[in-house]
Amino acid sequence: MDYSRKIAERLWNQPDKGELESRREETYIDDIIQKDHIERRLLENLEGIETVFDGGAGCGRFSILLAKRGCRVTHFDISQPMIDKAKALAEAEGVADRITFARGALEDLSGYADGAFDMAVSFDAPVSYTYPNQERVVGELARIAKKRIMLSVSSRLGSLPYLANPIQKNQFILDGRSRDPFVKWLIANREKAVRDFTFDRRGAEKLLSDGLMGGEAEIAEYERGGTPWCITYTFMPDELEALLRRFGVKNIQMSGPGAYARTVPNEVLVKIMNDPRQKADFLAFCYRFDSDPHVCGMGKDNLFAMGDL
Repeated sequence: MDYSRKIAERLWNQPDKGELESRREETYIDDIIQKDHIERRLLENLEGIETVFDGGAGCGRFSILLAKRGCRVTHFDISQPMIDKAKALAEAEGVADRITFARGALEDLSGYADGAFDMAVSFDAPVSYTYPNQERVVGELARIAKKRIMLSVSSRLGSLPYLANPIQKNQFILDGRSRDPFVKWLIANREKAVRDFTFDRRGAEKLLSDGLMGGEAEIAEYERGGTPWCITYTFMPDELEALLRRFGVKNIQMSGPGAYARTVPNEVLVKIMNDPRQKADFLAFCYRFDSDPHVCGMGKDNLFAMGDL
């Protein structure tokens, strides 16, 4: 078994993952913006779509949305805690009967026939966590889709600024009083993170060149019994577009959710998010700005792509 799958299984199957992941839009502004962007894309492109495969579906943010719009959804994830949370949320929304829950890894979709679903989607970068199998996984998602594919993967250009900003996530904390353990850690360690920071040009050049975040250190931590973050492959926009074309995807559109918001300081973002009118206007403008192909590579975390088959 590849380390990508082994590390992902250990990381995402931690008992608290389901609950923590289901609250991200209550915790982080960048998650609000990214998921709003994807929701708009989905709702604009559902004509003729009856069946959907949601790969790496997590707690059901989009499986449930699609089921509420009348689609029959296969919710596929590597994490039992997140599947359990998704089931509970789907039942609360009254759509559990329209969702089939399946546990598995994106590295193996052999159980699904060619064109088995009208649309295949995979959001918030699970494809990037399958390194070194990410190209094959994209091909498999295209294979099982009959009409349309939508993906969001880790963005290389969007990730590079992290290497010069050790407090980038603090910018997107929605409520500094949150009891979320990571929020508490970010706030408590903010000054230390800045004080101890040294820019590593070699590391930045390496990420720009090979697109890989993580590797030997994560494997060693896993072997010691730890729970490292997944080894992550980050995509360049032209690379992802060419890959999709290779697998027969046409009419490709790309965007960078979060490109506009990453220019706004935390104090202003919080003010906007706490005013319903400003929030609605801001999210609508973010969607328009972030959909411009000139900024697609500079999304906050993800590079979004969609196309027809």
